[in-house]
Amino acid sequence: MSQQSLLLEIGCEELPSSSLEQLGVALHEQLIAKLAEKGLSHGETHWFAAPRRLAVLIDDLIDQAPDESREALGPPLAQARDDEGNWSRAAQGFASKLGVTADDLEIIDTPKGQRLGIQQIVTGAKSSECLSEVVSSAVTALPIAKRMRWGASRREFVRPVHWIVLMHGKQFGFGDVLGIASGNTSRGHRFHAPDPITIESAGDYQRLMRDAWVIADFAERCELIREQVKAAALALGGEALIDDDLLGEVASLVEWPVALAGSFDTAFLEVPAEALISSMQSHQKYFPVVDENGSLMPNFVTVSNIESRDPSQVVAGNERVIRPRLADAAFFFEQDRQSTLASRVDRLGAVVFQKQLGSLLDKTQRVQRLAGKLATLTAADQALAERAAELCKADLVSDMVLEFSDMQGIAGAYYARNDGEDSAVADAIAQHYWPSQAGSELPVGGVAVAVALADRLDTLMGIFGIGQPPTGSKDPFALRRASIAVLRIIIEKELTLDLRECLDLAGAGFAEGVISDDAADAVFDYMLDRLPALYENDAIPIEVFRAVRGSGSSKPADFDRRVRAVHAFGHRPEAEALAAANKRVSNILAKASDRDEGLGVSANLLLEPQEKELNDAVSAAAKDNVDALATADYATALARLATLREPVDAFFDGVMVNAEDPALKANRLALLAKLREQFMLIADISQLAGGKSE
Repeated sequence: MSQQSLLLEIGCEELPSSSLEQLGVALHEQLIAKLAEKGLSHGETHWFAAPRRLAVLIDDLIDQAPDESREALGPPLAQARDDEGNWSRAAQGFASKLGVTADDLEIIDTPKGQRLGIQQIVTGAKSSECLSEVVSSAVTALPIAKRMRWGASRREFVRPVHWIVLMHGKQFGFGDVLGIASGNTSRGHRFHAPDPITIESAGDYQRLMRDAWVIADFAERCELIREQVKAAALALGGEALIDDDLLGEVASLVEWPVALAGSFDTAFLEVPAEALISSMQSHQKYFPVVDENGSLMPNFVTVSNIESRDPSQVVAGNERVIRPRLADAAFFFEQDRQSTLASRVDRLGAVVFQKQLGSLLDKTQRVQRLAGKLATLTAADQALAERAAELCKADLVSDMVLEFSDMQGIAGAYYARNDGEDSAVADAIAQHYWPSQAGSELPVGGVAVAVALADRLDTLMGIFGIGQPPTGSKDPFALRRASIAVLRIIIEKELTLDLRECLDLAGAGFAEGVISDDAADAVFDYMLDRLPALYENDAIPIEVFRAVRGSGSSKPADFDRRVRAVHAFGHRPEAEALAAANKRVSNILAKASDRDEGLGVSANLLLEPQEKELNDAVSAAAKDNVDALATADYATALARLATLREPVDAFFDGVMVNAEDPALKANRLALLAKLREQFMLIADISQLAGGKSE
């Protein structure tokens, strides 16, 4: 059985830069999956993606899958023949389906009795006969949002396809893919190597592409661009700002990257650096350059797709292109500063936030009231928080933000400072959008924190309150991100805020009847369900989260302290036994439906030494833990409760809970409830127990 490299290349017109990497990965995954379905094993795999091609190279693909023995079962033996001893219709139909006669069938013993069946040897698929089918199936499964047709063909792909390379070793000619005959002829760079390229062997692909001015490997191209851009910026005496998303997009636009440095008029540096950077990155796909202090320099690095004989002409062209974009930013900035930020607030009334929840002005007024209340609860300046909330959305109707949407908040902060607003107000306007993504920076000052929380809590209560929570992958108001942001701010800032109280305050800002009465409960549950995501990096198991959820804690910072204490407790040698005991206690109490929950432990009814010892131990632990619980020192409290392992084990070994005397039984149940109560003050550690204990 021979093994040779498999090469698939789909050559087409320029693919969308936003989805090139995704398509390359998906084609690779789908092709591997389809080969596996055919039983065709192989060695290492590689994927390639460039603007005009998607390719996959698979090492050591076998030419034929191994034969497979399959057992096919038919009707029960009792139904195999009719009363006259002839084969029944069921037996004949089963045999016909398999392409044999009923006489070829055999009796097979199964756990459900004897049945007719047959053992067949299925010949393994030959790669030469199924490659076209495998590739076509893989291509059909690609995640292409919008397919297109070209010419008179009914075939569809993300862009018109011009050539297909499909080779196994040196062999080719395996049939049509996307209506095009596959072969061994590719194309190089559109300008540097426009002539057809004959590939003699699949393993030569990457070398031949490089010789034809194409860096086919996406990751290699990204790294090459990174190195070139860094070197170009260093030659200018600065450092390039290399955003990973922009890097990937630029790599999706060029096949042969050549980094070139350009410059612009220093007068543009009077414009907020963020606006210039936004213009360069978003509109021109340039990499900005900053000096050693992080200040923007009047330079940029662009990446060309050709090795020009006169690079200065390419640079000059890019400098001509960037000037109007920067001039627009400068014009918008100057125009916006002619009006105060406060004068724009009323214009938010014409912008709909959500049809049922009103305009952005309505939202602003709700956020303003809520931010003031949250500021009071967190010892921040109420007046400044309310002022910042009043102005935080005003830049959404500025010319700068209408042109550069990623300037929202940033532009507002500049305009607030220009208007003479307090620095805390200006900072809060910019920072109330923080954190902008997972793991990014949190708002810094107390005023910014209050506004950031108020804005998100208002959105969560409003959208849930009108019955539009996230469903599946649809989350148009980014409520998942908002929930995690609120939790991160409260936890990492160690705020003593009660989430339920905060949600009630947010709900009070809506007019009566606008949101449902149960909105706060729905949002609370939804937000707490997002908490496990915050603990993934710390490898805290979900059982720990469930244990703390059972405590009923509604303060995120307190919840976090409990989680970390329970996680640490789980590593103690006593943890497993106490978790199992708590689960046993929980089950016993749950079954005692007629128990008087208000009944305390009576010392006079403690007859056995083990129950006396347990009662004394629990009482002592409860007394010792008063201070620890008061200061939320849950780690210390759990360490003290861990000492109860021996008296708990002794109790269950020596005491019959379900005593015949009702008074004794009730007293022992009360003792177990007392024990469980001490743990429940921190968490329901029975959730840490793996199995079920009775």
